[in-house]
Amino acid sequence: MMLKRTVAAMAVLLVGPMLWAAEPGGSVRQAVPGNEAASVRSAASTRQAASVHEAAWGTAADGTPVKIFTISGHELTARIATFGARVVSIEAPDRNGRMADVVLGYDDVAQYEKDTNTYFGAIVGRYGNRIAKGTFSIDGKTYHIPLNNNGNALHGGPEGFSSKVWTARMIPDGVEMSLVSPDGDMGFPGTLTVHVRYSVEGHALRILYSATTTKPTVVNLTNHSYFNLAGDGKGSILDDVLMIPADRYTPVDATQIPTGELAPVKGTPFDFLQPTAIGARIDEDNAQLKIGGGYDHNFVLNGKPGSLHLAAKVYDPKSGRTLTVMTTQPGVQFYSGNFLDGKQHGKYGVTYEKYSGFCLETQHFPDSPNEPKFPSTLVKPGETMRSETEFVFGVRP
Repeated sequence: MMLKRTVAAMAVLLVGPMLWAAEPGGSVRQAVPGNEAASVRSAASTRQAASVHEAAWGTAADGTPVKIFTISGHELTARIATFGARVVSIEAPDRNGRMADVVLGYDDVAQYEKDTNTYFGAIVGRYGNRIAKGTFSIDGKTYHIPLNNNGNALHGGPEGFSSKVWTARMIPDGVEMSLVSPDGDMGFPGTLTVHVRYSVEGHALRILYSATTTKPTVVNLTNHSYFNLAGDGKGSILDDVLMIPADRYTPVDATQIPTGELAPVKGTPFDFLQPTAIGARIDEDNAQLKIGGGYDHNFVLNGKPGSLHLAAKVYDPKSGRTLTVMTTQPGVQFYSGNFLDGKQHGKYGVTYEKYSGFCLETQHFPDSPNEPKFPSTLVKPGETMRSETEFVFGVRP
């Protein structure tokens, strides 16, 4: 059965992001309630359906044709490519109605294939984020994933879902991407069949994930889009104002594997319970910030997993654009683009420097297969893993 929106989740949506006014020291206070999320929902029953256009988009290195789908709504246009089932662009209006692309990426398939470290816009898996030493056990049997990040497995290993050409079919308001990952793919057990549905509904890009398996396995799927709400290539995201409704986060060791602790954010640079500029505390003398060169941590969301709840709100003062992230997942990885280094030459001839984009990866916690206290990522035959994420765009004065 498809996941249901709860009354509480709907209430969060109807409230929408708040107008935020700057406070001394880079924090902000809530001011006047907004209604852009409400307008998305109230218009849903009367809006025109989004149009979907399919086009060829080159070939992968192995000769497989790649397609790109343009999903055009009234106020939002998204382009989704079959290579990595990735978001290539999202165009949204600013406070003056000017459209701009608000996600980082490349102009063609070859550039995405060449850059295996940033995962721009891709669906990552089988296991998004990190698994310690690439090793985990199910029912007493140990599995090994090839290592590709500081002695650990990241985003499914060196040939994860982001490097695959998915199959696609158009659906109402969007496109469904599908992939069959064979038993033993990157060391994971079971043949995993994955479907990811993208749709544009009002001001929102909605993503529905589902997966089934032939053997017990672990699954953690997420989208790895980098956002710059001022527009792709419009400088740093450090002035963007962020709120994450999480009382706790998962600290990491020197290789960015969770220690197992669910630590309180209070009194730390990880406290985004009140809207705060991303850069306000990013240079503080904090051991966790030093490990990742900034924010690259999982936040334990206060909402109920399995029900659609708030994951984050972001406001860009330059453009007036807002982003509200909703999810059914228990966590969100906030990454402030620390490892972008100017070597990535993206769309429109833009060079991506450090802090030129942020990620909000809705997810299960990193290394959950090795942490019994964390929510389980185990999927068994006969079960269907489902999750939902929505990126809702709006504007502020």
